[in-house]
Amino acid sequence: MNENPSPQTFHARGGWPKAVLFDLLTALLDSWSLWNAAAGSEAAGRSWRAEYLRLTYGCGEYVDYETLVRRAALNVGLSESAPLALEANWLDLQPWSGAREALRELAPHCRLAVVTNCSTRLGRAAAARLAIDWDVIVTAQDAGFYKPHPQPYRLALEQLGLQASEAAFVAGSSYDMFGTGALGLRTYWHNRVGLRAVDGAPAAEIEAPDLDALIPWLRNFGAASTSTSSQVPHAL
Repeated sequence: MNENPSPQTFHARGGWPKAVLFDLLTALLDSWSLWNAAAGSEAAGRSWRAEYLRLTYGCGEYVDYETLVRRAALNVGLSESAPLALEANWLDLQPWSGAREALRELAPHCRLAVVTNCSTRLGRAAAARLAIDWDVIVTAQDAGFYKPHPQPYRLALEQLGLQASEAAFVAGSSYDMFGTGALGLRTYWHNRVGLRAVDGAPAAEIEAPDLDALIPWLRNFGAASTSTSSQVPHAL
């Protein structure tokens, strides 16, 4: 991981934010396929993952990540073998198409950070799958809270030495917008699998099924309006 240089060396140039923070397991990595394989089918994996998201985003203060994953599996009728398979194959996590390319393009312009609902052990192992020298990695275990509590996002910003107005966030689900909205952290929702927005979640500035619009948005970040949001349609 990069040493944290003075924030003054990362002043926005040409409209870039000083840092971009990323959700890890949904915005950058295709963890859906891993969960589906561990569950035995896409339907079972989706059900398990939805229950996990409900438990994780509802619990606030940190509870052992692996325990929550097991509890979610049991709640939807899966056996203990599903979470065991998930962890056994954790290093098979694959980046979404365009993720590594976007990170490499951003690296000369912005500091890069991860804010993930995960244990420190598994979160850092997953972050390494992107082959990027991260400036900051914050897990729910590090912060003591799960997203969308503001503390994980706030801790990443503190470690970067930045205010929320100087950074952008790339979300993987609409749950993140409760936390980023509370901090005023402008958000791009990479909604790869077409999730429905959670009731009451603030709108992201951009919602898209891929990362194609991310670099143009960030390149003009300093000049972009914060008063409107846009949605890029999913392919039919």
